[in-house]
Amino acid sequence: MFEEKPAKIMMVDDHPLLRKGLNQLIEFEDDLEVVGEASSGQEAIKLALELEPDLITLDLNMQGMDGLETLKQLRDKGVDARIIMLTVSDNDEDVVEAIRCGADGYLLKDMDPEEIIEKLREASLGKMVMSAKLTEILATALRKPERAGSRALASLTSRELEILKLIAKGMSNKLIARELDISDGTVKVHVKHFLKKLNLRSRVEAAVWMVNHQKGAQ
Repeated sequence: MFEEKPAKIMMVDDHPLLRKGLNQLIEFEDDLEVVGEASSGQEAIKLALELEPDLITLDLNMQGMDGLETLKQLRDKGVDARIIMLTVSDNDEDVVEAIRCGADGYLLKDMDPEEIIEKLREASLGKMVMSAKLTEILATALRKPERAGSRALASLTSRELEILKLIAKGMSNKLIARELDISDGTVKVHVKHFLKKLNLRSRVEAAVWMVNHQKGAQ
């Protein structure tokens, strides 16, 4: 029987103690595996390109290049791993900016260790993950007027709308491609098109926008 390989995780944090603690937690999980650690943004970019991890945990406040700049550069270099911010900052602007720059989730270090592991597992399966108390912050920041939202949705093709709805369910491009029997590349093209039409900057931002729109339409 075919066995799924464990999700490859790379940790980026300038505190060795945090990396060690998280590493020890992950060692107990069969479906998660740490393949690399970086203590700075520059090191993270180099390692991510070498190791091609499935998931990256990224601290926001680091010496030198901070987490947001590291995130932007990882995305600019074409790193398509799931990137989850793991930080102490619950500042509204930090949360929104991280999602807009391409993060796939935002977790706080003061969460229960078991909950952090569970969220990383969900992220490795393609889901968007957020600390519970941050969800409302993000939803409020990204809420758009209902009428404008309806007009924007009307501009999407049926395929773009179909993909947007699946993204709102937390599905990754890979899972969407499998669901619709199309290639990853085709999904990426559709995502690029509807982000431009909706004036949004990331697929996670689109997911939150769509969830809000669906709630408003009920």
